[in-house]
Amino acid sequence: MKNLLSKLSYTPASWRTTNKERKSYYLYLSGQNMIYTMITSFLTTYLLFQGVDPVKSGTVMLIVKIWDAMNDAVFGCIFDKAKFKSKQKFLPWLKISLPLIPLATALLYMIPSGAGEMVKLLWFAIFYLIWDTVYTICDVPIHGMVTVMTDNLDERTSIISYKSIWSGVGSGIATIIPTIITGQAVGLSFGVAAAIVSVVAFATMVPVCINGKERFTNVDEEEQFTVRKMFKYLFSNKYLLIYYAGYFFQSGFNVMISMSLLTSYYLFHNEAFSLIVLALAGAPIFIASLFVPKLVEKYGKRKIFIISNWAAVIFGTISWLCGYQNMIVFIILTLLRAVPLGIQGIMIFMFTPDCAEYGEFKTGIDAKGITFAIQTFVTKMASALSGALGMFLLGFFGWKEVNAESFQDLAVQNVQQSEFTLNGLWFIFVMIPTIGLILAGIFWHFYKLKDEDVKVMIDCNNGKITREEALEKISIRDEFKK
Repeated sequence: MKNLLSKLSYTPASWRTTNKERKSYYLYLSGQNMIYTMITSFLTTYLLFQGVDPVKSGTVMLIVKIWDAMNDAVFGCIFDKAKFKSKQKFLPWLKISLPLIPLATALLYMIPSGAGEMVKLLWFAIFYLIWDTVYTICDVPIHGMVTVMTDNLDERTSIISYKSIWSGVGSGIATIIPTIITGQAVGLSFGVAAAIVSVVAFATMVPVCINGKERFTNVDEEEQFTVRKMFKYLFSNKYLLIYYAGYFFQSGFNVMISMSLLTSYYLFHNEAFSLIVLALAGAPIFIASLFVPKLVEKYGKRKIFIISNWAAVIFGTISWLCGYQNMIVFIILTLLRAVPLGIQGIMIFMFTPDCAEYGEFKTGIDAKGITFAIQTFVTKMASALSGALGMFLLGFFGWKEVNAESFQDLAVQNVQQSEFTLNGLWFIFVMIPTIGLILAGIFWHFYKLKDEDVKVMIDCNNGKITREEALEKISIRDEFKK
């Protein structure tokens, strides 16, 4: 830890940013991920505590998340056309969204408890839509800001590398606080938990609005894209289509996070067990991350990725078949499954640049901007599916509606679910993500783009070798024969 802190404080002479500025940037990302985790990890449980039909709640969530996927293009147009007197491109948007994000988060968790079902659904729909819109306003600028903070490539790489660490810290904090606060031991409401997380997040997001600097605002204009352009390019890039079709099922069926609290409470009899599962899964993921670069270098991305996928399928299936009655067996299988899932999670977005190079080699058009826009678009569409899928399935398995402020309140009410519902919850928690991996694996079987081919394509795209020379070297040359 001391070594890590010293690296964070060290500023080479050639770097543009200051230590204070970088730490402010990291703190913002930490706070932003507190907000994001508060929504992704707890919103499903909170809605199910409102006594509202889960199918109706899931439908509203699905509609809003589809808007979430579409509004990036809308905000992109506004973002490109907006001109501020300060000549700044990113910081003004961060300042505008700064008070709105925590406020919208807190209000989303303050649905009137005595209101009718229609009022509750309307409250949820309005404030979820507001939350999603203001989150988009901050998300694009904070990730794009690194391009105007410095023009030093090594510095940018360093900043981007540490982003995930601080984002993880924020996610961890926002997972622990609400779980403890709403648990049986404390018994405060989700509204209180959301308010506390929002205040802490706000405090960490303020410094970059004060210390952040845009030094290189006259950067080249980014490639303009629309949803129509994205789809047109997607269907012209074979491997991009195959990869993200698989990713859609892998991510869209991943309901484990949203179902974790309910599973821990009803199947393992303590909602805090979700924190133990998180900690147990986190250790193998961290260890796996240390070996991924060497594994990729030796065996190639595609092989390691696909093997990890099917290993996770095997452990997930065994876990479901073993059931939830034996906690020790579940913990062991969770640890085993966490290793391939961790490897896959680290590698998940490594393929997008390869697909971009393939697209440029095939069409002669550099469409990296659209390629990464597709990455964001599909990620959000998958999020729309995963957010609603668990609730739809709980409705199918006969979820008995509850109206509670916290898990303490739920325990006092002693609301029991049927055996059919509990078995359904277990199936949703373990097998739905596993089915998603199976469907993804079927698509990824047809992904034939190798690292060696990509390296040749990069050389050709950069003008180091001719197209004819490249076609002689790549293994998929038959695809380019007329």
